[in-house]
Amino acid sequence: MRKGWCGSLGAVAWIGILLSFAAPSAGWAQEAVPALAPPPSVAGIWEGVLDAGGQKLRVLFHITESPSGGLSATMDSPDQGATGIPVSGVSFEKGELHLSVEQAGGSYFAKMAKNGTLEGTWSQNGAVLPLILHRVQSAPLIARPQEPKPPFPYQVREVTYPGGAPGVTLAGTLTLPEGKGPFPAVLLLAGSGPLDRDEALFGHKPFLVISDALTRRGIAVLRFDKRGVGQSTGDRAKATDDDYTKDALAGLAFLKSQKEVNPKAMGLIGHSEGAIEAVKAAGRSSDVAFIVLLGGPGLPGGQLLEDQIAAMDKAAGATPEQVAQAVAVEKQILSAVQNQPDDAKVSAEIRKILGKAQPELKGQALDRQVQMATSPWFRQFIGYDPRPDIEKVKCPVLALGGEKDLQVPAVENLLAIRAALQKGGNQRYVVKMLPGLNHLFQEASTGLPSEYGRIEQTFSPQALKLIGDWILQQAGVKGP
Repeated sequence: MRKGWCGSLGAVAWIGILLSFAAPSAGWAQEAVPALAPPPSVAGIWEGVLDAGGQKLRVLFHITESPSGGLSATMDSPDQGATGIPVSGVSFEKGELHLSVEQAGGSYFAKMAKNGTLEGTWSQNGAVLPLILHRVQSAPLIARPQEPKPPFPYQVREVTYPGGAPGVTLAGTLTLPEGKGPFPAVLLLAGSGPLDRDEALFGHKPFLVISDALTRRGIAVLRFDKRGVGQSTGDRAKATDDDYTKDALAGLAFLKSQKEVNPKAMGLIGHSEGAIEAVKAAGRSSDVAFIVLLGGPGLPGGQLLEDQIAAMDKAAGATPEQVAQAVAVEKQILSAVQNQPDDAKVSAEIRKILGKAQPELKGQALDRQVQMATSPWFRQFIGYDPRPDIEKVKCPVLALGGEKDLQVPAVENLLAIRAALQKGGNQRYVVKMLPGLNHLFQEASTGLPSEYGRIEQTFSPQALKLIGDWILQQAGVKGP
């Protein structure tokens, strides 16, 4: 529960992966600024590096001074693609800087040294890390070499269409190959959390990269803002996987209505939680000609969360005892949610569990954990077993997992997917683990989410080729 879903399988807050922060040490020693010197200005861009258990993460503060002398600031975590995080409190007096980042439950205290640096500590959830900030001229640019830029050698249409419930309108982008159609087509289904049509997270746009690669090969692609996100309407707070599956079927209906699309060669590509929606939709509609599951779950949601926590903590260097303790806390929370339908009572129980296990977790950080645990989506997810739905899938299936995926561990989940397909009598499948790739299908070192934003690659070219080759094979056509 400390981590919850990450990256695209969730929407663990970036700050939860990122930082551990602290209050100032007692007995701080620092030379004072000479009395006759003009007061230093703290306005500008400040950059530092946090070493969180061996994971080095850049942090930037943009501090602005108004004509009246008031200060305001925002915070960036460029390695994780997080920018513009509001700093709720800023003060700078007598060479001492205090910053409060309420959204992240963190704060920073520092003194300005004679050399102009800010030397201090960052605190969050009871953890303490030293953080030295240096003034820089500009914020660093995040390199994303795979991100396509116009002009494109294909048609790009901004579209809207009815979603899977009354009053829901979905907005997206349809890309169509040049040339004579009709073309095979795919609908992209993003992972959990408030993700847009590009599945933008950690500074990457995986669905933009996938869409570009497939459209260049002769495949039409529809990607859309999830319900209640971006330009799409609807109440995301009340939506569950079943609701998102209805939105997926609505997207298929829209594709089928396009004259450029071959209605007999329409498929779904689901990433992470989106793979669950692809499986459900394939079992409910004969319009689904094939599905591609990217980092998709094959095991029940509650078990997956426990496996995720164990894998991530182990990769981060936790001892076996610490891993076991973290999993035990997660089991308690899952049990409380599953056994108590009353939100108020389960909220109180979770606060009690976390208060004992993580007494430093307070304020908004604690509120976010409780809110997620009592959401309709979470309640449905932890009790959902995808295997019966996988058994119902009769169309061709390509299931891919990354060897270094810590969010949906590949071996266990791919084996479960394959066993369910076999049990259901489906022999038209490819189940494959891709060496060296993480949950976002990047070539990675550790697989930890803290790497996602630091890796320049958005999506493995080898995985892109494999997906495109397989789709064209199912459609019975050759791409350009």
